[in-house]
Amino acid sequence: MEINIVKAKKLAKKLLEMYPERFTSDFNTNKKALVELTTVSSKKMQNVVAGYISRLIKKHTKISR
Repeated sequence: MEINIVKAKKLAKKLLEMYPERFTSDFNTNKKALVELTTVSSKKMQNVVAGYISRLIKKHTKISR
């Protein structure tokens, strides 16, 4: 099963806008938050979204330093 990366990135950005305090740069914490906040049934899609959120937060903290 292929994952639509564009949809995963849109979902990640939308979730970050709606719940910025729920996500961190830690992948596993983001996976747990995704389970609580969404109904994404595909484990691979959850991993892609959680990883992209982690990457965005790391990038943002690196730029703001």
